[in-house]
Amino acid sequence: MPTWTISPEPVAGTAVDTVMRQYFTEMGQRVLGRPATEAELRTVLAKDPHEGLRPPHGEFLVARGEGGEFLGCAGLRLLPGSPGTAELKRMYVSPTGRGAGLGRGLLNAVEQAALGLGASRIVCETNTELTEARAMYLRYGFEETTPYEGHGEADHWYAKALGRPTERR
Repeated sequence: MPTWTISPEPVAGTAVDTVMRQYFTEMGQRVLGRPATEAELRTVLAKDPHEGLRPPHGEFLVARGEGGEFLGCAGLRLLPGSPGTAELKRMYVSPTGRGAGLGRGLLNAVEQAALGLGASRIVCETNTELTEARAMYLRYGFEETTPYEGHGEADHWYAKALGRPTERR
C-alpha cells in the first residue's frame, strides 16, 4: 500500500520554486553531464515557465509522504494548437520517492486530470539520457512519435490515447 498521496496544488510560491530548482538541477546533471549554472536555470524557466500548469487549462499534481514531505510532481497543460491534447510536464520523482510505484501513481493521476480537462490524448517529451522515464512511458502505453507543437529541446516524443490500458507487461 502506498505511503504517499497525490493531489493538485497551486503551481506558485517558494515551495514550487524549490521543487522546480531540484527538478532542473537533476535534469541538467543528467542531460548536460554537469550541474546547470544559475543562468541556465533562469533561462530554462523563462523559456518554459510552469505558469500554464494551473486551472482552467492545466493542473499541477504533487505527491507527498505521510509527513507531508515532497516526493514528486507532474503537471499537465492543454496545448492551445492541438484540441483534445494535454502535455505532460515536470514529471519528477525525488530520490526519496523512487522505487515505490510513485511514477505509475503520478501518470495515473495525470491521466485522470487530463480527462477532467477534456483531453483525449497526452503527449510528452524527454531526453535520451533519461532512460528510466523513456522505459516508463513505453511500459504505461505511450508510443514514440514525432515532435509536437510547443515542444522544447528534447530527443524523444511520446503520445498516448487516453482510455488505453496503462501498463504493458
